[in-house]
Amino acid sequence: MRKQILLALFPALMFLGCATDTAEKTQFAIEVSFSEQASSASLDGRLLLMLSNSDENEPRFQINDGLKTQLIYGMNVEGMAPEESMVFDEKVFGSPLPSLADIPAGEYFVQALLHVYETFELSTGHTVKLPMDNGEGQQWNRSPGNLYSKPVKVTISEDGVQNFGVVMDQLIPPITPAEDTEWIKHIRIKSEKLSEFWGRDMYLGAHVLLPKGFEEHPEAKYPLMIFHGHFPDDFGGFRTLPPDTDLEPDYSERFGVKGYNIIQQQEAYDFYKRWNEPDFPRFLIVEIQHPTPYYDDSYAVNSANQGPYGDAITYELIPHIEKQFRGLGEGWSRFLYGGSTGGWEALAVQVKYPDDYNGCFAACPDPIDFRAYCLTNIYADENAYYYESDFKKVEVPSHRDYLGHVHTTLREGNHRELVLGDKSRSGQQWDIWEATYSPQGEDGYPVRLWDKMTGEIDHSVADYWKENYDLRYIMERDWDKLGEKLQGKIHIYCGDMDNYYLNNAVYLMEDFLEQTTDPYYDGEVTYGDRAEHCWNGDPDQPNHISRLRYNSMYVPKIMKRIAESAPKGADLSSWRYK
Repeated sequence: MRKQILLALFPALMFLGCATDTAEKTQFAIEVSFSEQASSASLDGRLLLMLSNSDENEPRFQINDGLKTQLIYGMNVEGMAPEESMVFDEKVFGSPLPSLADIPAGEYFVQALLHVYETFELSTGHTVKLPMDNGEGQQWNRSPGNLYSKPVKVTISEDGVQNFGVVMDQLIPPITPAEDTEWIKHIRIKSEKLSEFWGRDMYLGAHVLLPKGFEEHPEAKYPLMIFHGHFPDDFGGFRTLPPDTDLEPDYSERFGVKGYNIIQQQEAYDFYKRWNEPDFPRFLIVEIQHPTPYYDDSYAVNSANQGPYGDAITYELIPHIEKQFRGLGEGWSRFLYGGSTGGWEALAVQVKYPDDYNGCFAACPDPIDFRAYCLTNIYADENAYYYESDFKKVEVPSHRDYLGHVHTTLREGNHRELVLGDKSRSGQQWDIWEATYSPQGEDGYPVRLWDKMTGEIDHSVADYWKENYDLRYIMERDWDKLGEKLQGKIHIYCGDMDNYYLNNAVYLMEDFLEQTTDPYYDGEVTYGDRAEHCWNGDPDQPNHISRLRYNSMYVPKIMKRIAESAPKGADLSSWRYK
């Protein structure tokens, strides 16, 4: 009997022994602090610890959703004092390996960074802590004022690592603003609407490209082309000189093109030459800077969590630009274009402000129908991360190449964001959609569309999104009021192998637009065969070329629209000089 009992207990004893060994092998304690020299004040923020097995760059620049991403772990800190140590152990959540205990033994480069938060007293009565943009376009790994450490090498053994310290003694310096040139002017205005919402002074900026002969033709007033997109540090794609002769050719991994830096400079110079041709229409082109504490870009609409950016841009910034640089200042003379985020914005602003703009050219737009929120139907699906199945657990992809090869999943991308910041504070893509589209929660932060850990969808939040930001639904719901205002103004372009599956929502939008009557929408929806993100409507050029020609490729269609729609007595001549 004793022998039988011992035999029965043997597996359990073995399991306990293995568990003990595992616990001993996975002990992690990495202490992170910052020096008095880096900051003498106590700080709030998101404390990040990164580990990389590659020394090609600092670990902070190797965190992404791709196959080559390195490791990152994060925690909130409040009132962290100089020299105070915070401990990263196995319980701190990370990505793509959830725990430090999951890291294979080996040599790693370790780096820490504190993404500093500031306190905002919102007009809604809420107090929130968020990272203020500091001129960089809301980028956690290079935002001025953030603290970081230089990379140091550590050996992680089978027993983990303990008593290892990282000191953040570096401070990211301020960014030097772009300077005005003969052609490009930079403006920055305080927005009264946004300042009231955020409880502090908030600013909007823009880079303005002046037309040829601006100074020589003071009588001229100009149409306005507004290029929406991610935060521009200066006006892009315009260069008055040929490519640098000593420029070392680089390689674009995204496009598989050698010497892409030279191609970019050549295209920028070619645009400068077209801009000066005698028959090229004289326009003002504007690139807007409107970063928020949630992202590099506000999405250019009014939002419960970000405030009235739509009204601020349309009724404060645009009139200011037109007054300073002699814009025509009327809806028929304003046009919107952009790709990806900018594509969604171009269409959304046209829909939300139909009388204030005369046409949008939306390339590869972010989801414009939330039945295809990339690969998720937020109204019908129960979970965003996994396909429904009784016996299988298949993850939903979130990025592919033009052959359909998948590089990451929706769950992986959202977990990386959760490491970078909770409460929609990561400054990344899925979080900004929540910050823009969601109602404000009781704590002052955006309400989650889905549980960030599990992917379970909150359909009450989905309904709020539908009524306020689902562009296809809004247009279909309100076509009796919007139809006449939008007729001839909508142009949408998308590759049918968009990396983020954005073409799926475009298909649904096209289905609606093609069945419109009284009036028919009278625009265009076009697809690029096997084209990836962000195809913008040119069937004759590869993606890596056409994306450099945004500022000129829609001009013929804009001129046609002006000729067909300008009101009687409109100024069609002062800006058409040679």
